[in-house]
Formats: sequence, C-alpha cells, structure tokens
Amino acid sequence: MTERLLQFIWQFQYYNKNELRTAADEPVQIISQGQINNNQGPDFINGKIKISNTTWAGTIELHIKTSDWNRHNHDEDKNYSNVILHVVWEDDRVPGPVSQINNVPVLELQNRVSKILLQRYEELMNASSFIACEKSIHSVRDIVWNSWKERLLVERLLRKAYIVEQFLQQTNQHWEESFWWLLARNFGMKVNAMAFESIAKSISLNILAKHKNQVQQLEALLFGQAGLLSADFTEDYPTLLQKEYKFLQTKYNLKPVHEPIYFLRMRPGNFPTVRLAQLAALVHESSHLFSRIKEASSVKEIKNWLDISANDYWHYHYRFDELSSFKKKKPGKDMIDSIIINSIVPVLFVYGNYNNESRYKLKALKWLEDTATESNSITKGFQLINIESKNAYDSQALIELKNEYCNKKKCLECSVGNTILKQMN
Repeated sequence: MTERLLQFIWQFQYYNKNELRTAADEPVQIISQGQINNNQGPDFINGKIKISNTTWAGTIELHIKTSDWNRHNHDEDKNYSNVILHVVWEDDRVPGPVSQINNVPVLELQNRVSKILLQRYEELMNASSFIACEKSIHSVRDIVWNSWKERLLVERLLRKAYIVEQFLQQTNQHWEESFWWLLARNFGMKVNAMAFESIAKSISLNILAKHKNQVQQLEALLFGQAGLLSADFTEDYPTLLQKEYKFLQTKYNLKPVHEPIYFLRMRPGNFPTVRLAQLAALVHESSHLFSRIKEASSVKEIKNWLDISANDYWHYHYRFDELSSFKKKKPGKDMIDSIIINSIVPVLFVYGNYNNESRYKLKALKWLEDTATESNSITKGFQLINIESKNAYDSQALIELKNEYCNKKKCLECSVGNTILKQMN
C-alpha cells in the first residue's frame, strides 16, 4: 500500500461502506469524502461526515498507519487543527482505551478494500512490458480514451509552452523575435538545438530584415555566428561568405556563439550546414514570420511556406569545400512536419492561451490533426499493441502518455489506469 493508492481509494470511495465504525467503535457515515488537496495541509478538503448523531465538516487526513500522524508532527501543525477524520490503512496503535489521536476519529480501511483491486494495482506497478496496461487497455471505452488523449495533448503543448514563455520574458513579450528563436532551435534538431538557438539570439530580427534580400549575406551572418567560416577555404563561395561576415561582424559588433556544432552520427541531409542554409533561405523568402502563421488558414499554407530550397551552392555540397553529387537541399516532409509540430503549433497555442483567444488554440489542434503521425520508438511500440496513431494529434498524445505516465508508473493519475482499476473494484 502507498499513500497515493490510499488517496485514490478514498477519492473514488473504492471500499466497503457498509456499517462503517471508527476505531472507537462509533458509527460513522461519509456524507462527502471531500476534494483532494494539492496544496499544503491535509489530503482532502471540504469533507463532511456524521459520527453517531453529530455532523462534522472539515478536512480529512490519510496515512498508511495511524502512528504516521505523530511521525509527521501533525499535532504541532495548525494546518491540521480542522481535521475531522483520520483515514488509515492500518491502525497500528497498541489496543487500549485510547482510540484516537488529538481527539481525531480514526477509520481503518485495510479489511474493506477489494483484494482484486490491490492485486491489479500490484501487477501494473510490477509490469515490465512496453506499457503496464497493454493487456487491458483495449477494454477502455472510446469516450474515455478520446477525452484522455485530448488532455494529454494539451498537457504536452503546455509543457512545450514553457520554452516559449521563457523566450517571451527574454524578449520583453516580442512574439516575432521569440518565434525566430524557436524556429531556429527546431532547425538545429535535437543535436544542435542549443547551438542554433544561440545563433538566433545573437542576430536580431532587425539585422536579418536589413539583409533579407541577399541570401548570401544571411548565410554569412548565420554561418559566421556559428563559427563555421574560420577555415582556409579553397572554393570561391565560402571565401565570399567569409569576407561578407567579417564586414557584417564589424558593422554590428557581433560576437560568434560558443556552442559546439555537431556533424557526427547524422545523415548528410541533416548536417547543420544544410539546415543553416535552409534557414537562411526561409528568412530570405519570408517576412514577419509569426504574423504569417497567425494569418494562415490551413496547415497546407504553412507546408507550402516551409517548402523552400537552399541556394544553388548547397545542391552540390553538404559541407564547405567538399563537392558532392547534385541533390536539391529542401527540408523534406519529415522536417517540415517536425517544424509544424515542435515550433509552429506550440507557439500558436501559447499565443491563443496568452491572449485568451480560443480560435488560435483550436487552429493549433486542427493543424496537428492535419499533420502526419510521427514515426519513432514510442509510436511503433503502441502500434505493436494495436493502438493506432492516425496523425500528429495522436502521436503527440501517445508520446506524452508514455513519457509522463507509463514510464513513471503514474497509473493512478492516468484515465486509462483509473478505468482499469475501477473495473477491478
């Protein structure tokens, strides 16, 4: 038994309520178990009980053992002065005339809870499968599952919102600048995310706007700040970028970032040089990036906007001074979907939440529905147990479920886990 499981049992009243009696052998009726308290103090607030002929209203505290009351020093804490009932799994006090602590009635539950429920909970906690409930998850009704997926998705978006909110604080609520930082971070992918973010932070949108008509100057700024223009080049193009950067660096007093740029263990199409060139092309072909997102009516518009190509030099190169066979350097479907999922949808959702405009939040959710599902170890794992992921809406919800609930064995906080345990009650 754990305190969280005991809270779950009490919250949903999963125990035999017939002829309840306190440890002092007084009849007790639970009129209201109260609401779980997530703040300091007793576990449940606004409880209401009737002992003998007297009705009491106040807080309710739960412990595994009665002696935990003193061990946690509740008798010295004024937050517990309004406790009307002490619910315990085991009343471990020595039998005798004293039947309660500090005049708080004690109610023991260990002989009133279904053994099947306890056994099922133990099985979930000890399961070593992909997810603990994979044998019983299909017994959950669609209405429960769909509602839970929606909540999981919102939780994931709010989790991603944290970095957007940080950027907004750093830019004094400048949405365009914050989005530029987030977009650049996403272009860096996981390996170079911090480096690309640092590069974006080192070049303001005002500077980019002054040079947006010259893609070579944009590349010079990005590659120079990344520290990728310091070599002795043999080709004309990187030599040109090197000269451009020296001029722009002096003009704007730029200091290159010190985050390392990684090339190892990645496909050439994902090399940071290629991604920086594509990012420069996007800035070159667009203006007011965030405003464009707000005004877009469909995710198709966004995909068309992101379907850019790096300049001609990169069609024959993956790195400076290293000639390769021709291949047009476009982001590709998976990269575009990743930008939509990890940059555009979160910032749009945060904007709607921040300004209390539901239309932007609904648009963000709709765009996830219109974006292909992700293919990774988590979505493949769910596929093996016949949990379908139709689109990015589904895959983002499944990623949140796996990472934040299944891996942490938070079955009691999960609607699926709750439903399965209720079936066992």
